[in-house]
Amino acid sequence: MRTMRIDFAAPGWRRAMYRLHPAALAGCVLGLALCAGAGLYGYQMVQQQRTRAAQLRELERQQQRMLVQQQQQLAQQRMGAQGAAALQAAKVQIPDAQAKAINATVLQLNLPWRDMQEAVGAATPPNIALLALEPDPNKQMLKISAEAKNADDMIDYIEQLKQQEFFVGAALSRHEINDADPNRPIRFQVEAQWGTR
Repeated sequence: MRTMRIDFAAPGWRRAMYRLHPAALAGCVLGLALCAGAGLYGYQMVQQQRTRAAQLRELERQQQRMLVQQQQQLAQQRMGAQGAAALQAAKVQIPDAQAKAINATVLQLNLPWRDMQEAVGAATPPNIALLALEPDPNKQMLKISAEAKNADDMIDYIEQLKQQEFFVGAALSRHEINDADPNRPIRFQVEAQWGTR
């Protein structure tokens, strides 16, 4: 005959533990130990990650400081090189002829070409043919060579130039009749002074 297990104990954790097989109990203990070990390992990994992040931030700060120091050193070296170049430039003597040529070129480049062309264009009627514009920056004077059909057109043109704000004054410097042309136009030259009125 078989042994019957009769258990009249009230249900609870003691009863569950008593009825639990020893292998299952060992498995539970082993599972808890593994969970505790995994938790401890995870905690250590988080601590290592925080330590490494702090070390990385410190290295970045050091690298930034080194870059700033290098930039400052380069700036000081450049300042030294520029200072030396300035001293060299101060020691160089430019011959008078070369200085005059440079100054003349600068004057030519600084001519108010746009204002000059606009003023001449506004004053020139269709019956006047412009032949040449020759600016003299030293005297602030523009020599205009042109042709007109008659003397009245020439005089009207000079008066128009005088009315322009860009020019302070305009005067006829020479004129002649072109006999080679069958229409016999008057070729003339006007000197117009520019500047502030």
